[in-house]
Amino acid sequence: MAPVCAEVLSLIGQLYALEADLPQPHVLQGEQQAAALAQRLAVRQEKSAPLVAAIREWALAQRSLPGSALRKALEYMLELWSGLTVFLSNPWVPLDNNLVERQLRDMVVGRKNHYGSKSLRGTEVAALFYSLIETARLRGEDPGRYLLHAALAAIETPGTVTLPSSSD
Repeated sequence: MAPVCAEVLSLIGQLYALEADLPQPHVLQGEQQAAALAQRLAVRQEKSAPLVAAIREWALAQRSLPGSALRKALEYMLELWSGLTVFLSNPWVPLDNNLVERQLRDMVVGRKNHYGSKSLRGTEVAALFYSLIETARLRGEDPGRYLLHAALAAIETPGTVTLPSSSD
């Protein structure tokens, strides 16, 4: 780790430590969810906001050569600052988008696996199943049960779920 970044990495680590102790509202409902959201917002405004301010101050205080990797990274971060700090005012917004990145990875790997496929229809069916499985995971449901439910619903109501025809 570069010595110049030790301070900011410590601040970022403190942010993640705060987030780790906060309740996850997406797994709760009703009054529990409302209380979790209120707690997240209060902690973020009271404890996370000063850390975020310190990170911004650190970034503005850095001196680096024009065109250097550090300068480019700092300029990029400051340019996107309002988006990076949305989590401070919205308790639903996570600190990072790692969960979404991990979820997208499966679909990207699946798509790359089908580049050499000789069957367009097979690729389309696989894409449909990837989508259904990821939807089940996002909903916190067992993918096998979700696929069974989707298949039974499609059988019970013909025509509501269709795949592209092989001529498309």
